[in-house]
Amino acid sequence: MTDRRGPSAAGGAPAAGQHTGVRNVVLVGHSGAGKTTLVEALLVATGGIQRPGRVEDGTTVSDFDEVEIRQQRSVNLTLAPLTHAGIKVNLLDTPGYADFTGDLRAGLRAADAALFAVPATDGVDGLTRMLWEECAAVGMPRAVIITKIDHQRADFEQAVSACREAFGDSVAPLYLPVSGASGEVSGLIGLLSGRLFDYSGGTRTEKDPDASHADRVEEMRGSLIEGIIQESEDETLMDRYLSGEEIDPKVLIEDLEKAVAQGSFFPVLAASSPHAIGLAELLEVMTQAFPAPEEHSLPTVTTLDGKTVTSISCDPDGPLLAEVVKTTSDPYVGRISLVRVFSGTLRPDVVVHVSGHGLAERGHADHDADERVGALTSPLGKQQRPVAACQAGDICAVAKLTSAETGDTLSTKENPLLMEPWSMPEPLLPVAITAKSKADEDKMSQALGRLVAEDPTLRMEMNAETRQLVLWCMGEAHADLLLDRLSSRYGVAVETAELRVPLRETVAGKAQGLGRNVKQTGGHGEFGICHIEVEPLPSGSGLEFVDKIVGGVVPRQFIPSVEKGVRAQMEQGVAAGYPMVDIRVTLYDGKAHSVDSSDMAFQKAGKAALKDAAGKAKVLLLEPVDELSVLVDDDYVGAVMSDLSSRRGRVLGTEPVTGGRTLVKAEVPELEITRYAIDLRSMSHGTGSFTRSYLRYEPLPAHQADKIVAASG
Repeated sequence: MTDRRGPSAAGGAPAAGQHTGVRNVVLVGHSGAGKTTLVEALLVATGGIQRPGRVEDGTTVSDFDEVEIRQQRSVNLTLAPLTHAGIKVNLLDTPGYADFTGDLRAGLRAADAALFAVPATDGVDGLTRMLWEECAAVGMPRAVIITKIDHQRADFEQAVSACREAFGDSVAPLYLPVSGASGEVSGLIGLLSGRLFDYSGGTRTEKDPDASHADRVEEMRGSLIEGIIQESEDETLMDRYLSGEEIDPKVLIEDLEKAVAQGSFFPVLAASSPHAIGLAELLEVMTQAFPAPEEHSLPTVTTLDGKTVTSISCDPDGPLLAEVVKTTSDPYVGRISLVRVFSGTLRPDVVVHVSGHGLAERGHADHDADERVGALTSPLGKQQRPVAACQAGDICAVAKLTSAETGDTLSTKENPLLMEPWSMPEPLLPVAITAKSKADEDKMSQALGRLVAEDPTLRMEMNAETRQLVLWCMGEAHADLLLDRLSSRYGVAVETAELRVPLRETVAGKAQGLGRNVKQTGGHGEFGICHIEVEPLPSGSGLEFVDKIVGGVVPRQFIPSVEKGVRAQMEQGVAAGYPMVDIRVTLYDGKAHSVDSSDMAFQKAGKAALKDAAGKAKVLLLEPVDELSVLVDDDYVGAVMSDLSSRRGRVLGTEPVTGGRTLVKAEVPELEITRYAIDLRSMSHGTGSFTRSYLRYEPLPAHQADKIVAASG
């Protein structure tokens, strides 16, 4: 593997049990961790591209705009296919912002192993820690690459310590960076071989390290060997090592490869992308230690009627099973689907079945359709290189699957299948939008439909109560990107509007009201008089209509008309235009006319009676209250609880969670949390998350209610 003696190690054969010449690796790390620069350097090192980045004022500047368009940098899942030692590595570069967690999770679904980029200057952030835990939950093999080891503020050993603190004791470095006479990083010492891989001459050469590093190397080597032995299947290895026996590095490397592939041991490597230091070592880990696709278990697969299918494996000759992990659409090129093939072989110009679970609450309907596959390509930035077929375990781009959306399953039309969708985070930032013109309004629906199809983290809602079109986004950056795409990609100009929260009205006490609808205009008139009493009911009761008419003063056929009028007025509201709820209306008296009374006359009387009674009683405005569960690092619990209290929230309690975090539960009015997704991220330095669910309606404070009533007036 990476630490084999001699330069021929770089071309070593795959580990035992790895047959497929493909590795699917997702690159994870926060914005600024150096992921895209690393991808570019790897492409240059393997001959994928010819132009390296340049260094300006200590910062690497990318010249290769095909890897990622500058405006879209760090917001899209991108594929960089490269080849090393006869093995193709599909490297999936993921966004570095929490707002784009959907693409991050799509990358995890498409990959068989994860490479975590941690800068030697900054350590581990909250997003990286959460993604590590997601990988751990599904047993995904992982490795860590410490980037920017050549930076003037770099501290490799401190970065390793931060990784061990965040990720656990099964994290251990394979190499120790060393500096030359000029003070710049010039090479790496292999901790198993004790050899120096020197890059100071511009190429990788091997020699004995300087004796000044011996003590530190020996200390780190011992820790590494103990970690490998603990994961070894050879139970005698630890006793032999403790008794002083020198363990053959080949044995240790074989055990290391197995432990990495099984997801129980996590090697740490080091890299300087501008100087190509550590790239050969990283390529060897990805090709020799990371598992092949057939070693990665498939997600749950069912038939369309829900029967579980267990007979499918990563076999190019098996039944077709593939998944759309990313959808992009362009007004000129059309829709392009990034597809991971799990079984069978996908070929162009064949008919496949496209099926999707649907997320009705996010604007995605269940769908099933047969479609002809367009051209297959291996994408690299804006380049689309044609491929004849895509076999099980590989990733390709498919053109013109017009009905396919992110998360959809592709299978044969004779044997349609469905893969269990991966979990998607709930969008919690609502943004109300309106079209700037009638022309924009005409184009907006189709444009939003395309955005929803490619981004399952986006939820589109037309709120029937507030009559606002609301985009539920992951955060402010996500919202800005969506609005920019509407404008630049689809030519739709929109404006944001203040979000209206659906309030309710009710009465605070009993009151009586008179509804009088008497009109004599010649000919057939209108006559309906009713007396009602209103009183409040407990939350959630709705309307209770009570008939106490005696003596037929209101004819039996007109009593439902009064109730219909009351209900109509409740929908319209009586104070600020919000629906009225939770009242008992008792009809106890009235008058009718033998000729002029009618259904409509008593409906109008019922509406007038409710307005009259509400005017005499105190009308309360009710606001929705949500239950919040906020997961945050222990360091920020006090700030979060204080902030929730300032939002008129009631903190219900806290629960400790593993990993030095706390779950805070609270009840908070919706009016106070419309931008909580942004505020919590700022308050917790990106480490906090929350869920919300509707709880009940409660009276709005009088001073706020008065302002709303006055504004509606």
